[in-house]
Amino acid sequence: MTMVRSNFTYFPSAAQQIQILSTNRHMIGWNVPPSELVHIPVHWLAYPEPEASIHLLLGLLYIAFFLMSTLGNGLVFWIFTTSKSLKTPSNLFVVNLAFCDFFMMVKTPIFIYNSFHRGFATGQLGCQIFAFIGSITGIGASMTNACIAYDRYATISNPLEGKMTRIKALVMIMFVWIYTIPWAILPLFELWGRFAPEGYLTTCSFDYLTNTFDNQMFVGVIFTFSYVIPMSLIIYFYSQIVKHVVNHEKALREQAKKMNVESLRSNQNTQAQSAEIRIAKVAVTICFLFVASWTPYAVIALIGAYGNQDLLTPGLTMIPACTCKAVACLDPYVYALSHPRFRVELQKKMPWLAINEPSDTQSNVSNATTAAPA
Repeated sequence: MTMVRSNFTYFPSAAQQIQILSTNRHMIGWNVPPSELVHIPVHWLAYPEPEASIHLLLGLLYIAFFLMSTLGNGLVFWIFTTSKSLKTPSNLFVVNLAFCDFFMMVKTPIFIYNSFHRGFATGQLGCQIFAFIGSITGIGASMTNACIAYDRYATISNPLEGKMTRIKALVMIMFVWIYTIPWAILPLFELWGRFAPEGYLTTCSFDYLTNTFDNQMFVGVIFTFSYVIPMSLIIYFYSQIVKHVVNHEKALREQAKKMNVESLRSNQNTQAQSAEIRIAKVAVTICFLFVASWTPYAVIALIGAYGNQDLLTPGLTMIPACTCKAVACLDPYVYALSHPRFRVELQKKMPWLAINEPSDTQSNVSNATTAAPA
């Protein structure tokens, strides 16, 4: 049976899909059980099975992701939960982010198993588990990033009244999960949208290929709530932080010029200046990482739902899958390992790492780094 791909919507029945797949088994992995064939979107059937070396390389890459994430997020959990100086309300967001990133990588053994078996080896059950964990941890991490951005913005813009309290932090974290869970439950039970295999059939995500009004509406809504809203909040708050730091430095220079001195800064606030510069650098880094990790997925979903699906090849869909996992590995290093007080505590507990963070960092920059990477 020959399939003709066009811009027209084609919805084969379950029996037709099985017949198509049985006739074109060279197009997919040989290990796909006949009972699982109906779960695979027809779009991917027009492409040949990728070479075994591609599956192997992706499997090895995900092993590296898993190890990096386990190490980085494991250190964050350990240090932040055992160090009294780091048990602050603001750092509850960092622990929540580490939780999301850690459990995002818990699903990687499913991908690794599928890759080493060259296809849909774990079946529909593995697909649903993979997609559910990915959606709940991915959206949770996005909203937690937005909370961190808000916390730092409030602290810098209003140091006296903007300090985060433990109750407020816990309420915000509770809101993050209340906000996140429905977007994983609805497609899991196919109440709205669904989870489906994609690309090389080794990963699963939201179904963005079914050309129905309900599914297109679902893609548009989840695009807004999981990408546009957290993206807008993160960019706004961090841009305000950078703007505040720049205006502060400008005001100091203007005042120094009026007083005919080179600088108003003294030796006592040299560390504070360094912390302010670090805040701006981390703000730019976080915005870049968020855009780099989630924009490819957002673009592919929009193309699949509203654009020309012929542009979506299996290899192309693996790019956002990898970028999201890479950022989950980098988050603990950006947020925690760049925090002076975290580095001090890590140096105390693991001196063999030779971090060489000055021991007086905590006292010197405690005020200036209130909104620094936490």
